[in-house]
Amino acid sequence: MSDHANWFDVIYTEWRKFLRGMAVDLDRVRPVIVDSWERCRAKGVDPYLTRAPLVLGVDELQALLERNGELIDISRPFMEHLSGFVKGSNFIVALSDANGFLIELVGDEDILESVKQGNFVLGACWSEEIAGSNGVGTVLTLGKPLQVLGCEHFCINSRRWTCSGAPIHNAEGDMVGAIDMTGPYENANPHTLGMVVASAHAIENEFRYRKALTEIQVAHGFQKTVISSIPEIIIAIDNDGIISLMNNNAMKAFGAPGDRFLGRSLATLWGRNPNIIQLIANNESLTDVEVRISSRKSQADFTLTCNPILSMNRVTGKIIILNEIKRARTLAARMMGAKAKFRFEDIIGRDGELLETVRQAQIASRINSNVLLLGESGTGKDLFAQAIHNSSGRRDGPYVAINCATIPRDLITSELFGYVEGAFTGSRKGGSQGKFELADGGTIFLDEIGETPLEVQAALLRVIEDKSIIKIGGTKVTTVNVRIIAATNKHLKEEVRKGKFREDLYYRSNVFTICMVPLRKRAEDIPLLVDSFIKNISRSMGKQIVSVDSMVLEYFMSYQWPGNVRELQNVLERMINIAHTSKLTVDLLPDEIIGSRSAENADDVEPVDIMERGLIERLLRSSLTRKDIAKKLGISRSTLYRKLEKYELGLS
Repeated sequence: MSDHANWFDVIYTEWRKFLRGMAVDLDRVRPVIVDSWERCRAKGVDPYLTRAPLVLGVDELQALLERNGELIDISRPFMEHLSGFVKGSNFIVALSDANGFLIELVGDEDILESVKQGNFVLGACWSEEIAGSNGVGTVLTLGKPLQVLGCEHFCINSRRWTCSGAPIHNAEGDMVGAIDMTGPYENANPHTLGMVVASAHAIENEFRYRKALTEIQVAHGFQKTVISSIPEIIIAIDNDGIISLMNNNAMKAFGAPGDRFLGRSLATLWGRNPNIIQLIANNESLTDVEVRISSRKSQADFTLTCNPILSMNRVTGKIIILNEIKRARTLAARMMGAKAKFRFEDIIGRDGELLETVRQAQIASRINSNVLLLGESGTGKDLFAQAIHNSSGRRDGPYVAINCATIPRDLITSELFGYVEGAFTGSRKGGSQGKFELADGGTIFLDEIGETPLEVQAALLRVIEDKSIIKIGGTKVTTVNVRIIAATNKHLKEEVRKGKFREDLYYRSNVFTICMVPLRKRAEDIPLLVDSFIKNISRSMGKQIVSVDSMVLEYFMSYQWPGNVRELQNVLERMINIAHTSKLTVDLLPDEIIGSRSAENADDVEPVDIMERGLIERLLRSSLTRKDIAKKLGISRSTLYRKLEKYELGLS
């Protein structure tokens, strides 16, 4: 009798003793096998099974294969390679998932057909608790390689075979399945297990490799996305000046579609700028150096920052960062809050002359010419300037306002045009941008332009004519794309005659002139303005003003308002501040308004009835409803109807 047969009989004898509840000779049966038999008995596994009892249906099997697609894809080449070593020896290679379900089989057709008798097929469960001790289920239970020979299998359907199995772990260390090589027990060889273990390790290495590759690809994609989203221009070069990276903004700026310049020298990209290439080569690092870069189609101004690229404590190249100065100006303007808030719909009034002024301003918003706003202080010149900007094609650009009358004479030039570093004592390090640079691409509002010194007027003329500026202390000419809206409360022709305003600047500024309407000439708009201001001011102060005494409106309508709308707003703010009730009354009016009426000649003072009748007439012409008129006058509707009848104003 052969050694295999003797061994088979010995193990078979011990297995039968185990089933009868007798002690097993551990010198004859390995403890790891006895432990497995114990688990099988505890789980109620039938030792006389002739085939694996659990096999998935077609749909369940398809779902199982899809869930384990990556494991199968990675393992199949190694299984085929392992099967090739034992081709013709009646061995097959099997792959299971972590639950013991077979998901791939590789081997000779005749042996694959033979093992079907015991349901060693795709979708069959060979876990230890279902199919007893075997090279798949016991390996998964122990989490380590194992060879199970002949009668070491707990169930009789497997005792003709030898199974050598090893667990498979993914890149995270989780056990995802097992690889097993099964063949006739007579052909058992201890080297078989070593081959299976080597294959399992190879599969695990492939898992780790794929994870590392995926992480690299994700990192590369992340890096590429980050670099592409950075608004600055980024170019990386090696120590020989060869371009290794360009982000999308660099390609757009320098007309380099795709990867056309990658792998080529920086000189091929900036052939027209040898001084900049030399600057980069001669300096280890640079920070915010202003440069002008010319290309075939255009030229633009940038700030250049350049730093070394370090790898393993060794300089391998340089990273170049370019920030377009025009964009930097726009960002700076936004940070300063250089944005217009008001629109034409914010202008309150129904007066015909005012509506004509609005119409002219709307026309001005559709063209790009300079605009001159003429009018008394407080008539809303800034509001109109903002509305023109917000309705123009420059609405997305900055809106920079500067009051020329409030800036000291010796600072206005630097405020408008900026200065370079060291231009004067106390100048800021790095210099400073002027308001014209900050307004590049948008609108600058020069309020009280009539107050500018003559020397500044000459510089303003150059900006209007050439769209260019020169900073104080500098020599470089900077082009700006700015629309100028100027405003003044002075009679500029008279200022020209006096020699206080340049005639050429007057005519260059006076392309589109709009005259503001003083409040005294549109008294019928006062109730509308009062209503709007009260709502806004009350809300900001947390107060609730619900009505205005009719006499207050009479005072307002008869007052000349030298400070115009701004004065009306200030008066209402003061009254609301000191009001103790929800109604604004005459006692809250400031002395200048009360005094203006008491100072008039008594013969010129209209009787109260005449004033009240005139006020109601004006309100009727304003197209307000009777309810709104009563509310403005601070009276009930029934009282209003009595007054309409009293003054024979009609009730229609």
